Amino acid sequence: MLVFFKERLAFLSVPKTGTTAYETALAPRADMVITEPPMLKHAPVYRYNRFVRPMFLKVCDAEMELMAVMREPISWLGSWYRYRRRPFMQGKPNATFDVSFDEFILAYMKGSKPGFADVGSQLNFMAPQPNGTGITHYFRYEDQPRLQTFLQDRLEVSLDLKRENVSPQMDLTLSPDIEERFRRKFAEEFALYESIP
Repeated sequence: MLVFFKERLAFLSVPKTGTTAYETALAPRADMVITEPPMLKHAPVYRYNRFVRPMFLKVCDAEMELMAVMREPISWLGSWYRYRRRPFMQGKPNATFDVSFDEFILAYMKGSKPGFADVGSQLNFMAPQPNGTGITHYFRYEDQPRLQTFLQDRLEVSLDLKRENVSPQMDLTLSPDIEERFRRKFAEEFALYESIP
């Protein structure tokens, strides 16, 4: 998570959306940088609302706008699947070496997910809170130029991004029937993604 106080902007770090590269590039410019532990680095809206927002509101009488990047839902899960196939994951319970991408998606669709498929939800991460706290600025992972233009204009910086924390490359194909079931079950997630300009 990055906070830019003067600009009243907090950049929430949705996992597997390339935010580590932005954190590295913008850390010197940010007023607050949270990179550890993961549950704070990747604090969703509800956690930001509960712990970070009150600090700025009570001490500084300041409200931040929130920004977040969302990845196309199947691509997002594909990134998790590939990420959990990194060499050092061999033999670990959350590894995906012994499951196909179809099996990974089927496991993700279960109510009680096995560890290897328990990766959260972008929709839940960005869910607005009852007090109105929510994402002000949404960006698609697949539209990096729009995201970069926004940051460069809002923060008056030039970005020099390096690829970081990248999942291994591999071709992933999802069976059409499983994709159809997934799209039906997670229609709200796809609707949110499609609503982002």
